[in-house]
Amino acid sequence: MTLKYGATNFYFDGFNLYYGCLKKNAGCRWLNLEALCRTMFPSNHLNRIRYFTAKVFPTPDDPQKPQRQEAYLRAISTIDCLSIHTGCFLSNKVLMPLADPPRKGSRMVEVMKTEEKGSDVNLATYLLLDAFRRDYRFAVVVSNDSDLTEPIRVVREELGFPVGVLNPYLDTKKLSQELKKVAAFYKRVRVGVLEACQFPSTLSDEMGTISRPKQWSV
Repeated sequence: MTLKYGATNFYFDGFNLYYGCLKKNAGCRWLNLEALCRTMFPSNHLNRIRYFTAKVFPTPDDPQKPQRQEAYLRAISTIDCLSIHTGCFLSNKVLMPLADPPRKGSRMVEVMKTEEKGSDVNLATYLLLDAFRRDYRFAVVVSNDSDLTEPIRVVREELGFPVGVLNPYLDTKKLSQELKKVAAFYKRVRVGVLEACQFPSTLSDEMGTISRPKQWSV
């Protein structure tokens, strides 16, 4: 495959994106990832978008959560150059210390701990695999996860491809300095850009109409 000059792949850590800038900005959750990439990197040729996530489960306080996620996954699937890669959630009972333990009695409590597994490993795997395949000239990792520092360093120093970071975290106190140090270039997502890069309220795919969840209304 002959790549165009500036051909760029984007690797989205879906949950990092959500917790970094979308959880507190519900009106921005109907986010068009292609529009975001083109707006933030207008001089680059968009080659591929990979989106990494895991299927969520209904909870007693939010039984419609999977339906909203499914609507969004259908929406981004209308982007021709985008592929979705899913990990999973694991729930286990664990003992954890109480923040304010009683003077008498147990200082520990048993809780259900749910963790998302696979997204960071999958992202790192495809970042490296695409570099080995020479599928891009530049790569952009959309994450604030410092666990991705080493694969970014390897791609840059061992394979010779520039890898930048688009950090989705709006809270500057939580920004990963490790990622910033290893990135070939570094940008941060801004709320104004998110607002400008929304899908239309309704879209269509082979299954029919996709509607923006009412909880995500502007």
